[in-house]
Parts: sequence; structure tokens; C-alpha cells
Amino acid sequence: MALPQSLRAFQHRNYRLYFFGQGTSQIGTWMQLIATSWLIYRLSGSAFLLGLAAFALQISFLVLAPVAGVLVDRMVKRKVLYATQGTALAQSLVMFGLVASGRIEAWHLVLGNFVLGIVNAFDSPARQSFLVELVGGRQDLPNAIALSSGLMNGARFVGPMIGGAVIATAGVSWGFGLNSLSYLAVLGALAAMRTSPRAPEHGSGGWAGELMAGFRYAYGFLPTRSALLLLAAVSFFAQPYQSLMPWFAKEAFHGNSATLGLLIGAGGFGAVSGMVYLATLSSIRGLLRRLPISAAIAGLALTAFTFTHQLWLALPLIFLTGMGIMLTAASTNTVLQTIVEDRLRARVAALYIMAFLGMSPLGALLAGTLSRYAGPPLTLALGGLCAAAAAAAYASKLPAIRREIRPLYQRLGIIPPPEAG
Repeated sequence: MALPQSLRAFQHRNYRLYFFGQGTSQIGTWMQLIATSWLIYRLSGSAFLLGLAAFALQISFLVLAPVAGVLVDRMVKRKVLYATQGTALAQSLVMFGLVASGRIEAWHLVLGNFVLGIVNAFDSPARQSFLVELVGGRQDLPNAIALSSGLMNGARFVGPMIGGAVIATAGVSWGFGLNSLSYLAVLGALAAMRTSPRAPEHGSGGWAGELMAGFRYAYGFLPTRSALLLLAAVSFFAQPYQSLMPWFAKEAFHGNSATLGLLIGAGGFGAVSGMVYLATLSSIRGLLRRLPISAAIAGLALTAFTFTHQLWLALPLIFLTGMGIMLTAASTNTVLQTIVEDRLRARVAALYIMAFLGMSPLGALLAGTLSRYAGPPLTLALGGLCAAAAAAAYASKLPAIRREIRPLYQRLGIIPPPEAG
């Protein structure tokens, strides 16, 4: 039976295995993240520590991701994923033991996030660059990226709600315990795959030369440079809303861990909705043109969220925030992974991760610091307005962006070549 256009990546067995394993694992990961943020706030009552924990989890994306991309391009992707997922399993087991024994302290949780962040700095570019092997080439790659982004954000929608319910009923330690079990799914999926790994290419310029080749490819071309800079701005100014959600759940909406799960889940549901839309597209044509719209939606919805004290109104605003952020991120990633040369794939994926996830910890740290003086609502409102301003700056460059991307799209067959004469 032929699959619909929006599900065409599932015709590949390896991709189906990947989707199942990663989906299970990502739900567990979000359960642990919810448990971590709730426990930090319960132990310390500090919005600053919430920002510090988010900083510890994601700073490695900024510092290590470019170097990790060079390493991953030199290695077999599946072997890298075995190592990263196994290490993440060990981290989760240690945190589960500390929480279950009652010996956990806030600094343990921050340190655990830091360790997991280092692992993720290598895991993320490996996953991004592995997709092309799972679907056998570039033809189904945009659909695979959209479905994978939908998967990750579906987990961000489901995981927090499950995590919030589990914490409220069975105790916070099970947020860590169930995450440990979820890693078995992704390790089993990797073991069941039958892939023909692409031979890694080693450049002649050494580590520094290979690293700079990735930067020149991504930032030496106006369309990709503009998209990455817009994504970095949205990530820095809007993405930190997640780290401050425990404050809003408890103080603004007078709720508990289940309320926190609803708020984070609403953002995840918005992101999933955006990914469903991307999965229905048959081409990447027009994605760069839509970037300022999605970025502006994220920024303006976040600003509006900070002015409401009604949960029923806050949830749709966070839905729009999550949708706008992830449409900006996934559209950028889809274009990059479709046009990039295979030899640079992991390096360019790492630079995308650097712009998206690497800027978030700096934004979270700044948001946590500012919230001590200005309060979380004003902090997020200013961030939302800055993200909208970045969208306006990108929109002003659209004519030049479209002019420069057109010849490349024509060469790749994404748009028809110019008519003779």
C-alpha cells in the first residue's frame, strides 16, 4: 500500500525502527527533564537555579557542537549513537539512585544536566546526519526531517504531561526511573537496523581546516547565514520560556507539577502542529520566506503570555510560541540538510544545533538572572519583543535572500531552471 506524501519516509524499514526507538526514548527524556526542573525548584525555590540548570544542560551545544560535528563526520554514525545513548542511560540511572535514596541536592541535578549536555552535543549531530542513511538519500530526507522534528516535539508534548502525572501520583524518582527504561528502546532499534554506512571522509586540512570548512559553508552564504542568525536570536530570546515555566506554574497559575506538565506540553503540542504542516510539504521551496512569520509568531505570542493570569488563555499562547520556535528551527534545518554536501553534513548539523540549542543556555542564564530583579513576566515579555524584532530584520533581507538561493535551487532541481532566451 502506497504511503501518503506526508509519511513517505516510513517506507524505509530503518527509519521506522529509528522513529519507534527515538520516540520512546524522547518521551522518557522529557519526563526526566520535568522531574529535574520541578525538583530543583522544590529544593531551592530559586528561579536563578532553574536558569542555571537549563544553562548546564545546553551550554555544551554552544561550546562542543562544532568540534563534535568534525568528529562525527569522521566516524560511523550508528557507532556514535551507541556510545551516546549508552552514556545517557548511565547518567539517568545515577540520578534515579540519588533521588530514590533521598540523597539528592539541587547541585546534583545541575551537574547531572551538565553531563547529559556533553553527551547530547555529540548525539545530536550524529542523529541529524544519520537520517540520510536511514532513508537512502536526499529524496525523502525533507520528509524524514519533518517527521523526526514532529517526533521530538510530540515527545515534548506527551512527556511533560506524563511526567507531571507520574510525579504527582508515584513520586519524583519515577521521572528518572522510567527514563532509564526508555533508553532500551533506542538501543534495541539501533541493534535491529541494517544499514550500509557511508565511508567517512577525512579532509586534508586537519581538525581546524575541517571545522572552518563547515563554518564557511554555513555562514559564507547569505540565505543560510541569515536563517541561522535568525534562529539563534529566537533561541536566545524566546526559548528560555521553558526554564521559567515552574515559576509560572506555581506562582502565576497557583498550580503543581501537573500544571507545569500542561504548560510545557502546550508548547510541545504547538511544535508538533508545526511539524505536521512541514511534513505535508513536497518541497523545501518557500521555507526561507516563511521564517520571519514563524519567528514573529513565537515572539509576539510569548509577550502576550506574560500578561495573562488565566491558564485557559495561557495554554494557546504557549502553543503558538512553541509552534513558531519549532517552525523556525525545523525549516532552517530542512533547508540546510537538503542542500549540504554529504562530506559536511554532520558539521553543518552541528552549526544548526549550535544556533538552536547552543544559544538557549545563554538565554536561559540571562533570563534567570534578570528574573531576580525584573521578575519572570517582564523578562519573558522583553525576550519575545526582541525575537519579533529579529524577524523584522530578517524580513528586510528577503529580496536578496531569494535572489541568492534561486541558482542553487535550480541546480538541485528544487525549482525549474530559467527558460532559454
